[in-house]
Amino acid sequence: MLHLRIVSPPELSEDVVALVTADRACSNVVVLPGAARRPEGDLVLVDVAREGADAVLGRLREMRVAEDGSIAVENVALSLSRAAEEAERAAPGHGSDALVWEDLTARTREESAVSASHLVFFAVATVLAGLAVLTDSAVLVIGAMIVGPEYGVLVGVCAAVVLRRRHQLLRSATALVVGFSVGILATVVSTWLLDALGLISGHAHPGPSSDGVHLQP
Repeated sequence: MLHLRIVSPPELSEDVVALVTADRACSNVVVLPGAARRPEGDLVLVDVAREGADAVLGRLREMRVAEDGSIAVENVALSLSRAAEEAERAAPGHGSDALVWEDLTARTREESAVSASHLVFFAVATVLAGLAVLTDSAVLVIGAMIVGPEYGVLVGVCAAVVLRRRHQLLRSATALVVGFSVGILATVVSTWLLDALGLISGHAHPGPSSDGVHLQP
């Protein structure tokens, strides 16, 4: 179950309450008129089955509740309620398989920000990948995959394409391009440095072998 805390402008409250009370995936609806102060409005509390949350949140966004009020979503660790159980049975699908797009986009929004830590992780991951090629190390390949932050950014790109959100797509694509650009530059510089220190041969190049990649003079 998910718990929604909705601050609804007074002119939208009637429609919001009608929406959550009519939806069979919702339960435990509480309405506190005039309880909210910033932004001002009515406070509506409701539990919704995860399988039906995406549809409810989509309708609330269409009503512009998020623009004129607010919507907060929290996970319910335990709900002892027959009404909640009936709401979960009424919602289509299974909760473990349900995808809440708003939750996904919120999680990827931070990972798609071009920040110092984002660029550092990209640089470290690509340098590790370069060293993995030079040393024929599967462990370093796995390390680069673990450190690399590109997974969250790629998820943000895919979600933006599915939801047709141009701003989110531009943000995620920019983070991906800038991150890989910095990573490639860091890999080139680190390779030049290792070569200058005599730790690798400037004439070495990777070649095929029976167990992957090795260095040939």
